Amino acid sequence: MARVSMADVAARAGVSAQTVSRVVNGSPRVDPATRARVEEAMEALGYRMHRAARALRTGRTRTIGLVVSTLASVGNSRMLQAVAEAAGARDYALTIVTVTGTRAVAEGFAHLHDQGVDGAIVLNEATMLARDTEPPAGLGIVVVDSAPDDRFAIVQTDHAGGARDAVAYLLEQGHDTVHHLAGPASSFAAAERERGWREALVGAGAFVPEPVRGDWTSHSGYAAGGALAAASAVFVANDQMSLGLLRALAEAGRRVPEDTAVVGFDDVVDAADYRPPLTTMRQDFDALGAEAVAALVAMIERAEPPARVTVPATLVVRASA
Repeated sequence: MARVSMADVAARAGVSAQTVSRVVNGSPRVDPATRARVEEAMEALGYRMHRAARALRTGRTRTIGLVVSTLASVGNSRMLQAVAEAAGARDYALTIVTVTGTRAVAEGFAHLHDQGVDGAIVLNEATMLARDTEPPAGLGIVVVDSAPDDRFAIVQTDHAGGARDAVAYLLEQGHDTVHHLAGPASSFAAAERERGWREALVGAGAFVPEPVRGDWTSHSGYAAGGALAAASAVFVANDQMSLGLLRALAEAGRRVPEDTAVVGFDDVVDAADYRPPLTTMRQDFDALGAEAVAALVAMIERAEPPARVTVPATLVVRASA
């Protein structure tokens, strides 16, 4: 079957090939009615823009990079899916680079630049590495979860605000204090959640226990069970660690929530099927992915300055607290 051309689309829509080209490349110099007619013709004919040809004309490949240190965590895999869907909706392709250290981040940026990507999104743990690296000139960067940095656009969940809400909810249930199963010390998100937990307790005049630290995995949550078995309430920095903690509490003979109330963070797909169903702070991964892609596209297509966007976390009350 012959490839549908711009001329084919133009003939069906009753416009010039130049008008079709403007629609394809997002030019504002097309009135809405004409744009709609061209898009209908493209849809009817199954027209697909040849990415390499468009790159030659516009100087842009409509490809963005994703820099990540691991895809094993639920948060990173959910963000990958959200970014891929948001990029696809804007007709951008996605290429992924995994990194493990500062030099690897620099090499990752250079690799993406050599591939001609228009910009890159850096996820979670990799942002700590990216902050110590100077990206190639002209490569727009969005980091997900980071302290302020004028070089990058920043998109993040309100981790501290979510933690404060989780602790406030537990205190409202009559608990004198709330223990914390924290994430890795190297994680920006973990540090922000710990900060919000501490601020909520201090603000309420409650005792601040020493946090117990895990590594995001359910195994580390289970291992922390001994140190937290006597707690009446625990705010856990993510749902995977909450799963391990629930198992440890059950083995210690502690009923949840009667003896120990547990609140997690993320609202992973399986959280409602934990035993008991987990009360947690929901991260809107779809919104984070969409905001990250939107911020990057604004830098690429309109040369807008780096944005800073914060997405709220919301409490989902189930049976564990």
